[in-house]
Amino acid sequence: MEPAPAVVLRGEGEPHLHLPPRRARRTGIGRVLVRIALVVVIAGCGLLTVLLVATDTGITGFGVGTLLAVLPVVPVVAAILWLDRYEHEPPGQLVFAFAWGAFVATFVSLVLNTSSMELIRSAGGNPDSAAVLVAPFVEETTKGLAVLLLWLFRRREFDGVVDGIVYAALAGVGFAFVENVLYLGRSFAEDGGSVTAVTFVVRCLFSPFAHPLFTSAIGVGIGVAASHRNPAVRVLAPLLGWCVAVALHALWNLTASQGLQGFVGTYVALQVPIFAAAVAVAVVARSREGRVLRRHLAGYAQAGWITPAEARMLASLSERARARDWAGRALGPQARGAMRDFQELASDVAFLRDRMERGTAPAGSEQAELAGLQSMWRLRRSFVPAGG
Repeated sequence: MEPAPAVVLRGEGEPHLHLPPRRARRTGIGRVLVRIALVVVIAGCGLLTVLLVATDTGITGFGVGTLLAVLPVVPVVAAILWLDRYEHEPPGQLVFAFAWGAFVATFVSLVLNTSSMELIRSAGGNPDSAAVLVAPFVEETTKGLAVLLLWLFRRREFDGVVDGIVYAALAGVGFAFVENVLYLGRSFAEDGGSVTAVTFVVRCLFSPFAHPLFTSAIGVGIGVAASHRNPAVRVLAPLLGWCVAVALHALWNLTASQGLQGFVGTYVALQVPIFAAAVAVAVVARSREGRVLRRHLAGYAQAGWITPAEARMLASLSERARARDWAGRALGPQARGAMRDFQELASDVAFLRDRMERGTAPAGSEQAELAGLQSMWRLRRSFVPAGG
């Protein structure tokens, strides 16, 4: 692994980096074909999922289920994106994670879970046992694939644990959304509005974070793998995350099979503490991002890319918001947009620098860091007077 380039000043004018010779860029035709294939897979699974769910619920049940199931999606997604405030992930990748969970993971799980229930029934067993013995393995594997694919094919934007949690949780939200459409629509078609209301309370009010929470364990594991060079860690961390996700999911399904009284008791005694622990892990991971930003932004300030005051502002979420508001009020919407982009780029290059120092950055990171810093330097002109 080549050493990361040192940040230096030319003496006057725009700062620059001493870089190793640039490597020849590989063709991107393979990545384009992968993207096309993924779009086709998601679209095809989406169509088949809609057909399966609508066939089960009927058109009216499907409509009612969709209207009710969408209600918890907005606050849950907002909570997930709140976690990612230092560096917002590319919208396309966020949409991919949600769509994969909603369509690919759901379709595969519907087919495999239903098939397993039939096999258990034909063998003389209780088909309901599939909810504990089969569904957690199938569903967490299919949801977790979204995070794995993003890590494999979009490594430049995959910085660590927070990114893994965000992508995994969105895949879980997408899965939960379609699953809720199925259960709510089915209850409305078969039992009417009163049972549907109970189903809505249990699934959408009591447990909107269940699927995101389970799959977040996989996101943590892949995030840890993305942050380490050790081959054992890169294999064992995602595997351990998957095991935790499956165990949590199986425990949840087991408590749900104990009836309402058993479910509520276990929910309060066990699931609430698990949720609190997961929130704590996410907050600690984001706090670490803040420390990484402060350290590397101080280095960029020493090199002259930004001022010490800007480094302090960029390392504080509250100061970032205040700076955007100031730019908008004092200089107009264009300056506010430049300030927002300046802040995003600062996070990008700081996290990339951290990965370069740890030896986990992809090829071409030196040039990506330089390009990001030069873009920041140009963006400053929109809200900093000449010579500032």
